[in-house]
Amino acid sequence: MISSPSSVRPPDPPLADPPLNDPPSSSAPASGWQIALLWAGVPLCAFGLFHYRLWEQWHSGRFGELLLLSLLAWGLSWPLRRFAGWSWASALALPWCLALALFAGVVPVAATLVLAATAIALGGILAGRESLALQAVCGLALLGGVLGWLLPLPVHYRWSYLCLSIVLVVLRRESLLAALQALRQGWRDAAATAPRGAAFAVLALGLASTGCWLPTLQVDDLGYHLRLPWELMEQGRYAMDPETHIWALAPWLGDVLQSFPQAIAGEEARGPVNALWILLTASGVWQLSKALGGDTRASWAAVALYASLPLTAVLAGSMQTETPTAALLVWLAVLIARAPLTQSRGLYSGAALVGGLLGLKLAAAAAAILLLPWAIWRHWRSLRPLRTLLAIALALAVGASSYVYAAILAGNPFLPLFNAYFRSPYFQLSDFDDTRWHAGFDALLPWKLTFDTGRYLEAFAGGGGFVLIALLGGWILAMTQRRTALAAVMMAVSIAIPLIPMQYLRYAFPASVMLLPLLAVMAFRVHPRRASWLLGGVCLLNVAFQANGHWMLRTGALKEAIVAHGDDDASFRHYAPERILLAELRAAPPSAGNVLALDPDIAFSAEMGMRARTVSNYDPSLAAAAIAANQDSTGAAWQSLLEKEDISEVLLRAKTLTAAQRAGLSRANATLRAEEGDAQWWSVPAKGDAR
Repeated sequence: MISSPSSVRPPDPPLADPPLNDPPSSSAPASGWQIALLWAGVPLCAFGLFHYRLWEQWHSGRFGELLLLSLLAWGLSWPLRRFAGWSWASALALPWCLALALFAGVVPVAATLVLAATAIALGGILAGRESLALQAVCGLALLGGVLGWLLPLPVHYRWSYLCLSIVLVVLRRESLLAALQALRQGWRDAAATAPRGAAFAVLALGLASTGCWLPTLQVDDLGYHLRLPWELMEQGRYAMDPETHIWALAPWLGDVLQSFPQAIAGEEARGPVNALWILLTASGVWQLSKALGGDTRASWAAVALYASLPLTAVLAGSMQTETPTAALLVWLAVLIARAPLTQSRGLYSGAALVGGLLGLKLAAAAAAILLLPWAIWRHWRSLRPLRTLLAIALALAVGASSYVYAAILAGNPFLPLFNAYFRSPYFQLSDFDDTRWHAGFDALLPWKLTFDTGRYLEAFAGGGGFVLIALLGGWILAMTQRRTALAAVMMAVSIAIPLIPMQYLRYAFPASVMLLPLLAVMAFRVHPRRASWLLGGVCLLNVAFQANGHWMLRTGALKEAIVAHGDDDASFRHYAPERILLAELRAAPPSAGNVLALDPDIAFSAEMGMRARTVSNYDPSLAAAAIAANQDSTGAAWQSLLEKEDISEVLLRAKTLTAAQRAGLSRANATLRAEEGDAQWWSVPAKGDAR
């Protein structure tokens, strides 16, 4: 039942939670040893910087770009501050919002706003008394869960999504308007309480959002994540074919939510969707700081820390699940850290978030499960057996669709993981692993992640940020206080567990974001007069090394996007010319066959949906067949393979084309259709075709 506004308390603003009954952060003065421990990370960081000679890997050009963008944002904001009387935080937010629309596209931004309104309307049914941001994250989880079950059905069209949005928004319009009004007032109050901290945090968020300006270019996106959104946009349903892609049945909630605005807009909306996730995460970080007893300064500092992490900007330019995982995990921590539940709504909101994490990735669900001891300790008096069973059922309903379909279609609910046990025919009978990321797990791992980052991520030294070392003393201090000890332990465990089987830094990012509010709160609790200097310095150091988070940030991708005024082809020519060729292919008279990416290292064909084929590790059976075909120098094996796979279009790189592949294309009478840089598009005529 949808409650009327008169029966519902106005939502809490996303940046101003009701005060807790716990003592404030400045309740008692800190001793000298506590202050010394808090600042102990600074000399450690300085030693690491000099020992590893990080200045040699520092990219001054990227830092200069960020500095210039900051100055431009301040310059554009000044008239609003001077003549309109806006706060600096509000004035600074406007240029970044306009820049997102300019570089990511007005239509994708508008479609993402439709997604946000739909999520708030849907989430408000479950969490109507909560903040607007919590309603949004719950609604996104619920929406992704429902659409996940419906993927095989031909119901995923622009008109069906718009009808769903209109119905939900109309039914919930009064509550939605009340929540927006509360948001506006909450924002004003939060910005007025700590204006400098608010302006600094908004500026940091704006710099992080520059990753949203880039078109979709990262390898996993072009070879995997784009497949589901493009298939839904063009076919209205998802084929679920593990034969042609080993990740076809992997948890898909993140890609499903990317599909919603893409289907409405008729074009990709990855940047705006990631901007939405970043805002929701920032709001959750704020609320978690307040729930842990922090004041407004600590909350803004925690937001700035999150925004300054290099991986925040890096992930904003990708479709990886860690961006939405951070949002859902932080908000789950908010629900746990609050005063014990008195109503079932909080329990069901938490269940929706756990289900959303399950639907994003198995590791994300594991991070949620690791928080259970903290949740039980905080709320065990309010738990009831029936409510708990209903909450578990809700979580499974939201997040289990991919696992159920994978079990039915492939015989392995976690395909391609754990296949040594499930023995699915669609993957080798061994557990999936990536041997690149086995540098070892030991007590020095936080140090190595910070200063020897390239061993743990496709990045450069410092590309993971400096929080784990610079603010190590804050975490130790949290361990010494009864109120925060269990939270500190659980958060640290959530960071460590994903790194035990595979030491890959990206997997620890969401839990690291969850830890930031605790570190900020401890800093202001121990040294309130100078904590802003410590936390601000860490933020500046993180931003200075933002380019080290990913190779693309070091090669001028942002500069190209700005100069091209949002023309994606400028970036595609440099990083993924296949995307230009695929656009030409779609514009040409349609062919019935499949599209093959012939280079095993450049599997950029996912946007062709069910027609996409690749000889990379995404399709082990076809990759093995390609290796065998390369042994036949006459090209007959390749000709046969092209016929067997019903290939009508081929993407290749001329420099990596083998002699056997060249002979096979010749025997198949393939013709060159278009060329972009080193990338080429060839067409293969069907048998009996005179073309």
